[in-house]
Amino acid sequence: MTVDIDIVTDAADARAAQQVFRTAMVGGPPISAEAADGLNEPGRTLGARVGGELVGTVNSYTSWLIAPGGARLPHAAVTHVGVLPTHARQGIAAALLHRQLTEIAARGEVVASLRATQGGIYERFGYGVAGSSARCEIDVHRARFRETVPAAGPVRLLAPADGWEIPAKIYATADVTWTAAIDRPSYWWRLQGLLRPQGHVAVHGEPGSEDGFVRYRAAESVEWVRGPRRTVVVDDLVATTPAAFVGLIRHLLSADIVDVVVLSAISPDSPLRHLLTDERAVRVTDIHDETWLRLVDVPAALARRAYRPGRPLVLAVTDPMLSANTGNYRIEDGGVTRVDEPADLGADVAALAAAYLGGTRWRHLALAGRVTEHRPGAAATADALFEVDEHPFSGTYF
Repeated sequence: MTVDIDIVTDAADARAAQQVFRTAMVGGPPISAEAADGLNEPGRTLGARVGGELVGTVNSYTSWLIAPGGARLPHAAVTHVGVLPTHARQGIAAALLHRQLTEIAARGEVVASLRATQGGIYERFGYGVAGSSARCEIDVHRARFRETVPAAGPVRLLAPADGWEIPAKIYATADVTWTAAIDRPSYWWRLQGLLRPQGHVAVHGEPGSEDGFVRYRAAESVEWVRGPRRTVVVDDLVATTPAAFVGLIRHLLSADIVDVVVLSAISPDSPLRHLLTDERAVRVTDIHDETWLRLVDVPAALARRAYRPGRPLVLAVTDPMLSANTGNYRIEDGGVTRVDEPADLGADVAALAAAYLGGTRWRHLALAGRVTEHRPGAAATADALFEVDEHPFSGTYF
């Protein structure tokens, strides 16, 4: 079987690529051909053809990602990976991802990330689970704020006619600095408008100086008015200041008719429960992988990350797909240098990606046999250098 891979440029082919992805996913809300226009960034969609038929696709968006220390790294947001069921398990997805990775590297993007619908696939392409997300439920009737929680700023509801414009502006202009946060380009916002019901949007802060927003909706139920468990689902919560977080949570808990608030995605180490007099009012129902990270330019990624003071470490990295990354790197608080010295610790690029944002412990990777200690205690040294204050959390699904 001959597979031809090319960049999709024709509008009709772009729509066909969207359809291939949705067919591959089996489920998911339908999108009309007309609505699919403008969802893909030009020049970043790849199509795989067999006998002239489009059977697989992958695309990405130009973006940035926050590394530990606050640096914004050039980033490719990889999405819409799909192969028709009639052509699955024939190496087509692998060919697409290999080709995409070489093009991302050629663009000079330092990292790539994706959200995986299936686990166990992407590690062989150099991706590692670098951050996770929690789902939690708040029992509104038990949730009472501690008197010591500081007051927040004003919160107001947006009119439905405002659409997505104000949340998009807040995200683009507010101080987004948390580790693993990524950019949300216009294509992302357009897709949200097609896939998610708008529901209600509340923003925190004075008009023109907003620093957070929350998008929420009533859970679908034919018995909402008289039901025993009226539930509100939060699809998106962005708070760039502590005051915004407190103010938006207060807003969510203020509706007397609501029994349960479900936060679909929140950092696993969120301070939410500490705000309440009864911490059991918050129940974590799931923790799952969020950021699958790929270091495309290892020297640049290592150099632009912040490290804790501590003993230096020489890390040997192997990358069978992008061989320029393979080498030994001396890592210390003062910087990163490529060296010819013997390694203290060895890792492939996927294991390095898992530990890069600080969300995975090097000693856990060593226990799993994914990294090799050439010097006793090297994994502990790496943990001290790569330590971060907060768990890496993006909050952006794409």
